[in-house]
Amino acid sequence: MGLKIENLTKKFGDFTAINNINFSINKGEFLAILGPSGCGKTTMLRIIAGFEKTTDGTVSYDNQVLTSKDNTVPVEKRSLGMVFQSFALWPHMTVREHVEFPLKSKRCKMNQEEKKKAADEAIEAMRLTSMQDRYPGQLSGGQRQRVALARAIVEKPQILLMDEPLSALDAELKMSMRREIQDIHRLTNATIVYITHDQSEALALADKIIIMKDGEIEQMGTPEEIYQNPKTEFVATFVSKSNLMEGEWENDIFHSKDGKFIVENKKVDEYFKNRNICPVRPDEIIITKDTDGTEGVVVNRQYNGRENHYTVKAGDVDYKIYSSDTEYHTGDKVYLKYREAI
Repeated sequence: MGLKIENLTKKFGDFTAINNINFSINKGEFLAILGPSGCGKTTMLRIIAGFEKTTDGTVSYDNQVLTSKDNTVPVEKRSLGMVFQSFALWPHMTVREHVEFPLKSKRCKMNQEEKKKAADEAIEAMRLTSMQDRYPGQLSGGQRQRVALARAIVEKPQILLMDEPLSALDAELKMSMRREIQDIHRLTNATIVYITHDQSEALALADKIIIMKDGEIEQMGTPEEIYQNPKTEFVATFVSKSNLMEGEWENDIFHSKDGKFIVENKKVDEYFKNRNICPVRPDEIIITKDTDGTEGVVVNRQYNGRENHYTVKAGDVDYKIYSSDTEYHTGDKVYLKYREAI
């Protein structure tokens, strides 16, 4: 058994940050906890780490209770590594000194030779060998993040916690660091809990994803399940940016209110059928001149290289559409169809 969360609740006065959450993941799995600011994801991470006490419920790993209402295993006695959003590097310490720092703790049972080998391996794994005598002020943002990662894995922890580790990096560095994190997962086989508000990060990195809202779990599943088969309106709009079309379901066929946007062969949860709503992702809609579709007007177009992001107003609803077509411009009358209908 890996990480298990049972009936976890955390209150700050009258405010409930986490409300009776339950989930488990196996050893070695990569879990991303995804949600907007204030949803409780960082509080969850802090409880797993031992930085916060719980109001109720338990956190266990490998059948050992780490956190409960009445008892909390101290942080220094947990086999975990932590990567902070701000890197948390000391300006007066070199790269090597940062990496070696966890090895000086009382919980580390390595001898001096083993400590040196562990530090060498972590530094090499993060490609920091040539800069191990530098100070943080002499490093780029990506290099500083690699130092933080090396420090987190040097003790070979069972659990690796990451609190929005890429949020301070630019877009190009984020893509590079994603690969670094995937390499770390393969190298260490640690159980990873990764906090983020970035949907693309969660989808790209995780084996399992938890979507949180207002201190509760909206959905848990694989990236494919979360993206392709959302269980609630919040998950559909937050993760895949789906348009929520209103209309009627007849068995497995959806008809929009105007009857001109028809969706077939799309797997949706009964939640949506019961509400006569169909979540349609921006990439599942085609803009066309064919008058068989739902009529609308292009109100915004943003060029994004490989595709255009259109906003089309149809009736009183604005629809998001991702398309490789470049012939449409603001003010154009267009028609919308489901991609499989063409």
